[in-house]
Amino acid sequence: MRTEAVGFPTELPVLPRAPDTAAQSSDPRARTRTPCRDAVPSPAVEVAGPTLTLRYATAADADALYALASDPEVTRFFSWGPYRRRDEPLAYIDRLAGQRAAGEQLDLLIVHREDGPIGVTGLSELSRRDRRAVVGTWLGRRWWGSGANRESKALVARLGFERLGLERIGAYADVENGRSQTALERVGFTREGVLRGWHRHGDVVHDVVLFSLLRSEFDRSPLAAVPAQVRGELPQAFVVGPSAQASGGAAGGGATGAGAEPSSSGVIGG
Repeated sequence: MRTEAVGFPTELPVLPRAPDTAAQSSDPRARTRTPCRDAVPSPAVEVAGPTLTLRYATAADADALYALASDPEVTRFFSWGPYRRRDEPLAYIDRLAGQRAAGEQLDLLIVHREDGPIGVTGLSELSRRDRRAVVGTWLGRRWWGSGANRESKALVARLGFERLGLERIGAYADVENGRSQTALERVGFTREGVLRGWHRHGDVVHDVVLFSLLRSEFDRSPLAAVPAQVRGELPQAFVVGPSAQASGGAAGGGATGAGAEPSSSGVIGG
């Protein structure tokens, strides 16, 4: 059964028409004036926390992404990278809008309030019927162990559960990536098992550990304690269920990662 997005009415109410004062005016200039009917575009979605903001990447962010993901240690467990040319992050950014519109991948740049872009998080493998998706995150090496993973995971979970209507967020970690596995468990994800021969990196096939966090578990997880505010227009292709918050409202408690291809790891560093 297909699940439709819950959102706006299909028809807008008809409002009383205001008198045409320009046509009645004796001033000839008034007759030539027409009201501006151009719609003001809604701002893109952003999720703000204590030190980080998640937002869409733009071409202006390409140099920062190149600096972060040209480090082979950052992309060690990925099917892509490290970046070798500056046109690679630009090509990645160019694909994002189409992937969002198709409901394929919702990648968000992780921006530190003082240091600027520090990584990427996002949601992929969306199932509208089952209201689930998979989160992936990568961070520049400087921010491993800094708490940025916890905060970015909290922000994307708040967006997914409370605004997009997801019921489950999964995550993968390479079986050899102990740091990623530990980080996921620390923020409340449950280890479910190993997916054998799941992820191909070139000619090598990797096993991955599968983790998950359910909507019913989120409020009891460490992530719920991180205050967050979601503002701007939600990506409609990813809205799969009722929203727990009014659009643009604040939420408080107490994403394949990105590059050339989705990441197989739930987090790098942490």
